[in-house]
Amino acid sequence: MDFDVMFQNQLDALKKEGNYRIFAELEREAGAFPQARCHNADAPEKVTVWCSNDYLGMGQNPAVIRAMKEAIDQCGAGAGGTRNISGTNHAHKLLEAELADLHRKESALLFTSGYVSNWAALSTLGSRLPDAVILSDELNHASMIEGIRHARCQKVIWKHNDPEDLDRKLAALPANAPKIVAFESVYSMDGDICPMQEIVEVAEKHGAMTYLDEVHAVGLYGPRGGGISEQEDLADRITLIEGTLGKAFGVVGGYITGSEALCDFIRSFASGFIFTTALPPAVAAAARVSIQHLKQSDQERLAQRERVAYLRKRLDQEGIPHMDNPSHIIPVMIKDPVKCRMLADYLMQRYGIYVQPINYPTVPKGTERLRFTPSPLHSTDDIEKLVYALKDLWKQCAVSHAVA
Repeated sequence: MDFDVMFQNQLDALKKEGNYRIFAELEREAGAFPQARCHNADAPEKVTVWCSNDYLGMGQNPAVIRAMKEAIDQCGAGAGGTRNISGTNHAHKLLEAELADLHRKESALLFTSGYVSNWAALSTLGSRLPDAVILSDELNHASMIEGIRHARCQKVIWKHNDPEDLDRKLAALPANAPKIVAFESVYSMDGDICPMQEIVEVAEKHGAMTYLDEVHAVGLYGPRGGGISEQEDLADRITLIEGTLGKAFGVVGGYITGSEALCDFIRSFASGFIFTTALPPAVAAAARVSIQHLKQSDQERLAQRERVAYLRKRLDQEGIPHMDNPSHIIPVMIKDPVKCRMLADYLMQRYGIYVQPINYPTVPKGTERLRFTPSPLHSTDDIEKLVYALKDLWKQCAVSHAVA
């Protein structure tokens, strides 16, 4: 049996559909963000990155870089093992305290990524709580879906951002069953924001636990960067808040926050925590400095919002269709996988603009898009160059001007 032929057949089918992913080989340059060096043979050497999840450029912040360097000099490169086997470093405990404070919770627990924190926490809650039922928003992230799948408990899918549907589905469940309502604050592909207060009120009405994914909101919303839950003054009413260190905080890693008992429960039973090598102390130290900075500085958030508003205005003026939402994410709709890939290639090759096409299965077929994330460090010239390129390519590639 030739396994390589089997692999290649499926890869060929993916390419034919237009959904094969090609990664740009970039080299981030400290102090130059959003510019990067490109190592692709068919693209300019210098490109402008328009799709980074380093939303505020904190991965380039001098204090964050300095903290990482100092921690490497002090502790070395790695953690030395899992948290259970010699891997718990003082930097981890300091960071967990910082995260608990950020979300006004008793405790926090670090993971190696936001994907792992969702997978580990949801799978543990669903599998360890007797007769648990997880009620999941239909557009929840793949990491949440995987966690729920591995929980092997009853699951119920409720309509996206629909508290009334959630209410009906909670009401249909046994009153004594532990119920977990899992949802996100900012949904990363459409950029919409959940009706958090209504969801929390419905969950409270039925005695359900609330599990909130804030990965695309931490650092960006709220007076201290605590996310939408802080902005809406709801953090104290949410049982578990999950987040990431790899987006607005500019480093890498994931975490959960909640009560002391909840975090200790996940620490004690989650295989995704127990058997995974801990984050390097240098990463933890850098993340802590980034969080501390964004707790007291609104400068980056305000500048980013101004850049987002300006790009939206210019796209509207040129008739480039983008989804209207209240967040920092600007999806420009293409609605065809081949054209989406082609536009991304042209932007890179002709204009030195890097944006990754978003195709199935990340988004449903027929909703393919280019997802732009303006940062505080994108200049007016960067935006004008992008809008000019999109306007030029829109004519050449015969892309629709309709959003829906």
